[in-house]
Amino acid sequence: MIVVENLIRSYRDVRAVDGVSLTVKRGEIFGLLGPNGAGKSTLIRMLTTLTRPHGGRAWIMGYDVVKEREKIRRIIATVPQEINLDRELTARENLEIYALLYRISNRREKITAILKRTGLLERQHSVVSEFSGGMQRRLLLARALLTSPEVLFLDEPSLGLDPQIRRQMWDLVRGEAANGRTVVITTHYIEEAEALCHRVGILNRGRLVALDTPSSLKVSVGNYVVECINHEGRLVQHFYHSREEAKYHAYEQPSNVTVRETNLEDVFVKLTGERIE
Repeated sequence: MIVVENLIRSYRDVRAVDGVSLTVKRGEIFGLLGPNGAGKSTLIRMLTTLTRPHGGRAWIMGYDVVKEREKIRRIIATVPQEINLDRELTARENLEIYALLYRISNRREKITAILKRTGLLERQHSVVSEFSGGMQRRLLLARALLTSPEVLFLDEPSLGLDPQIRRQMWDLVRGEAANGRTVVITTHYIEEAEALCHRVGILNRGRLVALDTPSSLKVSVGNYVVECINHEGRLVQHFYHSREEAKYHAYEQPSNVTVRETNLEDVFVKLTGERIE
């Protein structure tokens, strides 16, 4: 379990994380959704003990992120946003070096098993420079799994991937959660948060503006949205709880009307007045 209480981090005069409180359950896939600069990565850096908070407290599986950093580092793993693999080594060599650094026992058998699980076994002797972006992301995940972490942090895990490869990553993540691993994901992909996460925390300007299941967040503003262009040429949205109600009000609009189901970006816009870029 992860517990966060009023966590704060500032950079000069800017509150990158401003009083965030939340909990993440064991075996849950928890998403942090928001635009660039919302505070997602800063929050993850504090939870993974890389950055000290300026206020508040947080615990990972009962360990304090400030007072018990070494204990936390033994039970977590992080898949970073940037691809920091050795491109001149093979997939297996990258994992061998990592396993040696962390003194992992039975490393050869464990590496083989993880390469198989992540669909990379047939390419284990290929150099990473020959890998596609999706394969490199899978290798980053394989590397993180070598230490058998209780909590896995994924920072924008499908950044730059095409939709098909993105869904393959989602399947891998679902498998880890099904095995009891807690997963925390930062993302600005609406589809990823909706499809993958059990619950989502929406961050904007360092503040947690909403936290719930994707379906409950959408219900909170209305399941359907009517979009139209007003006389000033601006997009206007009206939310309704039933399709029939939305269609009824759509007929009242002059022209260029769209009726569709609400998504998490609509929730974000409704709560903040801004869009996720």
